[in-house]
Amino acid sequence: MITVHHLKQSRSKRVLWLLEELSMPFELVVHDRDPQTRLAPASLKAIHPLGKAPIIIDENVTLCESGSIMEYILEKDSDNRLRPTKDSPDYYAYLEWLHFAEGSFALPVITTMLLNMETRSGNQALDLYIGKELGLDLGYIESTLSQRRYFAGTEFTAADIMMTVVLEFADNLKLLENCPKIQAYLKTVQQRDAYQKAAKHV
Repeated sequence: MITVHHLKQSRSKRVLWLLEELSMPFELVVHDRDPQTRLAPASLKAIHPLGKAPIIIDENVTLCESGSIMEYILEKDSDNRLRPTKDSPDYYAYLEWLHFAEGSFALPVITTMLLNMETRSGNQALDLYIGKELGLDLGYIESTLSQRRYFAGTEFTAADIMMTVVLEFADNLKLLENCPKIQAYLKTVQQRDAYQKAAKHV
């Protein structure tokens, strides 16, 4: 059975959601953030050198990084659910969005959160760059969701799980106010039973 080391208010929500979607049994170990710094606790460092969540342990496999964990879990599903087959026309769209979540989108969203912790004029090079990247990314996402129900096409996939968690961070930062398609999408996926089950641990 997979053991999930989960940090509250983190991207490890993805792993719990995926496991719930697949009805795959797991053991949950919850770690609380440091009350002063809000950073991950030292208990995670004892499990993996990076000291970050999510971390899973499955027999002799210990994995960090939510994307790699998602792929590991999907490989264990004998029914090959929540991802298109490689001969599907949606397969490479699925791959793009699966990696876009962390490869392109997470950086400007997380950086915005950090910049909001400071008093800034807003016209420094970093602010201008992050603003440009957010505009580009959100425009691309909004355009995609105006043409498709889900990121990879007509079916819900693990790419939606990857994207939703970063979109929720963006929503908490008030970055989605001019993105009606994204807002409607979030309302749809947040109604899924597996999402609701995973959210109880967050």
